[in-house]
Amino acid sequence: MKTIKTSFILSLETIFLTLVLLVPTVYWVHLKLPRLRSVIGFMALVPFVIPPIILVVGLLDVYKGTPTWFYAEPYGFLVAAYVILAFPYMYFSLDTGFRSIDVHTLTEASQSLGAHWTTTLVRVILPNIKSAALAGSFLTLAIVMGEFTIASLAVFDTFPIYIQYINQNKAYPAASVTLLAFAITWAAMVALLAAGRGRAPAAQGAR
Repeated sequence: MKTIKTSFILSLETIFLTLVLLVPTVYWVHLKLPRLRSVIGFMALVPFVIPPIILVVGLLDVYKGTPTWFYAEPYGFLVAAYVILAFPYMYFSLDTGFRSIDVHTLTEASQSLGAHWTTTLVRVILPNIKSAALAGSFLTLAIVMGEFTIASLAVFDTFPIYIQYINQNKAYPAASVTLLAFAITWAAMVALLAAGRGRAPAAQGAR
């Protein structure tokens, strides 16, 4: 189904971009700028306060003048909007993961062996926050796969838009499509639970 594929690709792009933006940022904040944690935490709450309808109107105005492909394809505008929606979920997941490890000790040990900042982040820090990154990724997947308002106002065909169309025009297939949407969401939540359980034994073993 084309709309499921579109929403899934959107979710993967959103997860990738959010991780690329937030992992180095949260790492640097915990390492060098701990006072900014409260500021970023406050910023992460903003998407909860701003309704999606206001968010999409504001983004359409902010991105005015960007290349045509950015508006013509969902993989431009929608990804930019979904990164903002996923920001609080990914940030708080990563923040919890970074607080559970000793960032300073790991960084100092890595650099004492001659590792570069990039090597330290990729080969030392990331494996220790893998569960937190997975938790934020699964939450982002569930959000993107179920987001309706922004995609509708931006006139893009995604899986939630297709579900709404089916519910209005085709009564019989509606139940099965809705169950499929629930199955995708539940699968993401089960994966999130599994990631959380995998993290607990790892933390106990570290102790």
